[in-house]
Amino acid sequence: MGGQTDTDERGTVYVVGIGPGLPHAMTQRAKDVIATADCVIASNLYQEFLRRDGTLPPEDAEIERATDGGAAAMTDSPGSETGTVLERPGGTRQTLIRSTMGRQVELSREAFDRVRAGQDVAHVSGGDPNVYGKSDLLYTMADAEDATDIPIEIVPGVTAALGGAANLGAPLSNDFCTISLSDKWRGWEEIEEKLRAAAISGFVIVLYNCWRDYQRAIDVIRTERADDTPIGIFNDAGRGDAGRNLEDETHTITTLGEADRYDDEVGGMGTSILVGNHETNVWQNEYGKHLVTPRGGRDVDDF
Repeated sequence: MGGQTDTDERGTVYVVGIGPGLPHAMTQRAKDVIATADCVIASNLYQEFLRRDGTLPPEDAEIERATDGGAAAMTDSPGSETGTVLERPGGTRQTLIRSTMGRQVELSREAFDRVRAGQDVAHVSGGDPNVYGKSDLLYTMADAEDATDIPIEIVPGVTAALGGAANLGAPLSNDFCTISLSDKWRGWEEIEEKLRAAAISGFVIVLYNCWRDYQRAIDVIRTERADDTPIGIFNDAGRGDAGRNLEDETHTITTLGEADRYDDEVGGMGTSILVGNHETNVWQNEYGKHLVTPRGGRDVDDF
């Protein structure tokens, strides 16, 4: 742990969900926290998105490179991640640190040191921090570092399931669940058990991390659901032409039995698949197709 300051002088670690990342899809709370934080930790991609409307200053606002003299000097910490000091409109300064997948432990320690030095830190997470995001990492790190003195606040964002469902229509109007296909911290047997239970229970299912064994997951669900069950495959929901997997944000409506014909639509980490249930239907008008899952068979008179 670094040097201590009075509790009233500490800042706060904000784990900020920015949804798909583009400014129009962020909550006002997320924008405000990032714009006013003393330090922002974000990947290069999210930095690019956040500059589009000035939530982050432009790259040419750089004043200097931040080194170990930042949080380390203020807290007697043995080390600090490097970053860039930017000048915001109005003359305030903000440190920007690049986040990468392999440095989350070090970045969390950096955030804690800065908070103890009185700084507010915005740790940026795509989507919602509580849906396969970074919120649990910060709490786990706080436990590991015995950082009981660190205030942590979660700022919610729009997760892919919600953004993709909005593109598809109204497929989540009844009970639904999300299941990640990542087997990094758990075996496939556990994933399969959850898939089967969700399919049997009638949940609409949204699959995350579909670049890992999505066909295997579909095969499990097909043992419990009819092949004509509607599904939606969507990429980079809410990112428009800024999608990372394919050329643009895309969504496709097909059926469970036809899912394995759409390998080209499963483009990477930004791909999710929404599997309807026995009530989900394809609704169509002159503007296109949509998926709708009515809530308990309601009709117009019920409203």
